Amino acid sequence: MKNHNKNNLEKVIVILGPTASGKSNWGVRLAKKHNGEIISADSRQVYKKMDIGTAKVAGSWEWQTSWKGWRHLFLSEGIVHYLVDIIDPGKKFTVAEFKDKATKYIKNSHKNQHVPFVVGGTGLYISSLVDNLSIPRIAPNNTLRKSLEGKTHEQLLQLLENLDVAAVKTIDKKNKRRIIRALEVCILTGEPFSAQKKKGKPVFDFLQIGISVPRETLYHRINTRIDTMVENGLVDEIKDLLRQKYSWQLPSMSGIGYRQFADYFSGNKTLATSIEELKRDTRRFARRQHTWFKRDKRIVWCETFEEAEEKVQAFLAI
Repeated sequence: MKNHNKNNLEKVIVILGPTASGKSNWGVRLAKKHNGEIISADSRQVYKKMDIGTAKVAGSWEWQTSWKGWRHLFLSEGIVHYLVDIIDPGKKFTVAEFKDKATKYIKNSHKNQHVPFVVGGTGLYISSLVDNLSIPRIAPNNTLRKSLEGKTHEQLLQLLENLDVAAVKTIDKKNKRRIIRALEVCILTGEPFSAQKKKGKPVFDFLQIGISVPRETLYHRINTRIDTMVENGLVDEIKDLLRQKYSWQLPSMSGIGYRQFADYFSGNKTLATSIEELKRDTRRFARRQHTWFKRDKRIVWCETFEEAEEKVQAFLAI
């Protein structure tokens, strides 16, 4: 698995794209062909008990034996998936944690003669690996957070603009939690949040493959997927989480696929309205993902699986 280029870096294949573009399917098919393992780059599929709303890959935890002894692994279609179904919904999972764990699993894959496939649509997770970003490791400050949470969206964005204009341009302006986190890092370090994601020297040799799907096709897939989620028991899944006292303020519950039902459960909206809002928000989310990925000119966009397979084959043969 050693690369023969001048840097002699180990190879990693990334399969990315907007939600519902078919990443999981392509990832599994490629992993089967190339003795691969999958490292999930999805900030929602990390959570346990949240299977339907996160469109988590269908799989199960199994014990496997190796020369190192027994390992408990999440398998989908016989392929090992790391960073899926690992965190309690009451806990946080940071970009820094993702980068550390993903790097470890990539190295382990190489050591065990597997090809690592990073598969997902969380742009910052993928950037943290590809660009070897130095992520700020600032612990949450609850006192500061409480004072910021009392402010309106507009006040927070204005404050962030005063401290870090660059961050305002790239941050998800609808995500209050992320805005507060950016402010927290700016205030506690005295440096702009955007300047702290410094790029490091490459650790691996990456091939990034993006799945190109026409917008209308993607929107149709999103709407169909959400109808299927509801049929499969999404509302009951949320009900169970609320019964277990998981709060709407948690990063897990405030994510797409869950927060859209808060008003339904409080009696302020109908179920039909919440479902339509989820479809609309997911389409908007897909557009934001597309915008994020389009900025990276290194991504090789493919319309068909055969095209992607050809690129992977050539990359691994070098």
